Amino acid sequence: MGKTGAGNDVRSVWLRPRRDRRGEPPLTPSRIVRAAIALLDEEGIDRLTMRRLAERLDVVAPSLYWHVDTKDDVIDLAVDAIFGEAPPKASAGRAEDWREDVTAVLASWRGALLRHPWAAAVPARRRPTIGPNFLAGMEILQATLTRCGFTGEGLSAATWVLYNHVMGAASSQAALTITEEERRLGQEHLNASGDRYPTLAANGYLYEDDWEGSYRTGLAYLLDGLAAQRRPA
Repeated sequence: MGKTGAGNDVRSVWLRPRRDRRGEPPLTPSRIVRAAIALLDEEGIDRLTMRRLAERLDVVAPSLYWHVDTKDDVIDLAVDAIFGEAPPKASAGRAEDWREDVTAVLASWRGALLRHPWAAAVPARRRPTIGPNFLAGMEILQATLTRCGFTGEGLSAATWVLYNHVMGAASSQAALTITEEERRLGQEHLNASGDRYPTLAANGYLYEDDWEGSYRTGLAYLLDGLAAQRRPA
């Protein structure tokens, strides 16, 4: 999936051992994460700095480093926290429920990203998402796919096509902004260039913004395709 770094560097906050502390600073990881999510919701990911987070917590910035090493640690913790807000529930494990279980996991992830649009811009993209809340959903997803017959490369492909659908759809919906005037002028441009873009002009390309409908229809296409490929035991 990405390049493996050389040496023994461990960048993920989830994989590094916690430091021993002499005395407990007047902060907890949960307080830091709650403040970070509030700051990110209000101002976006580009405005998050350790200094601004410390100001929100009414502490000096160095005290944050008892709990987190970098801003990336804060983001990793915040992302996993939002994935835990409305976790998907596993079914009783019946093979016939596989579509519902897959849909529930993806709906949980999509809901988290749309409630917190800054998270849609965070690349896991930058390093793997391996916090406990996200992994709980991924476990349900892969267990469901395994239960209905996917193994090996097929399991990996099925997992990542579904992951990419929900993450891509949520990222586009969260990030794309267009004014009505831009939409009108853009469509007029397409219409005037109908000889070059006949399909885009005819189908109102710049007015296609039924995010919910497109997401659900796209997911149905994927699930239909997976249903045709699966080989139940």
